[in-house]
Amino acid sequence: AQAYFVTYGGRRVGTFGDIATFSFYPGKNLGAYGDAGAIITQNEELAARMRMFANHGALKKHQHQIEGINSRLDGLQAAILSAKLPHIHDWNRQRYEHARRYNQLLAGVAGVEIPVIRREHEHIFHLYVIRSGRREALRAFLAEQGIETAVHYPTALPLLPAYHYLGVSRDDIPVAAAYQDQILSLPMFPELSREQQDYVVEKIRSFMGAS
Repeated sequence: AQAYFVTYGGRRVGTFGDIATFSFYPGKNLGAYGDAGAIITQNEELAARMRMFANHGALKKHQHQIEGINSRLDGLQAAILSAKLPHIHDWNRQRYEHARRYNQLLAGVAGVEIPVIRREHEHIFHLYVIRSGRREALRAFLAEQGIETAVHYPTALPLLPAYHYLGVSRDDIPVAAAYQDQILSLPMFPELSREQQDYVVEKIRSFMGAS
């Protein structure tokens, strides 16, 4: 959804498969000021059908070929995204540098598992997520210190009410079930300062009893 200009094995994310989608929701790395998104494909037939579907099923006004929805990207959001686009590489680089520094500062802290950064892939760190078996207590402590955190996401997809019909239990997905109780997103944005980052890490180390 937000892996703009990311590479996996030397290949751009979004070029795998027939269709790829990107989100430009305000909270994303490249965000509009309202709901927005894009679909990409190299298949002209699929592209034409998606344009129709996003425009009430029509390529021409009043000529509806299929049932569709109103999912057009309005001009205001497009203008905002166009103004932001030239900066996305710098923002991605800053996020990556913040993630590397978090990893360096949190390495070896007992009770905290940090993400792995693989050299063969390019990361942009829309989120910086750690794992801790004391997630809720840690989150409450950080909130008391004025540090906002979040959980992305609190419930594994098969356990959501919408998918109860699948009959999946926590025992069927032990890894996902464990992760949903442990993951915690730390502050991550391009403008994050070293002082802010040091403060976050200092409080985590203090909570975990690390020197």
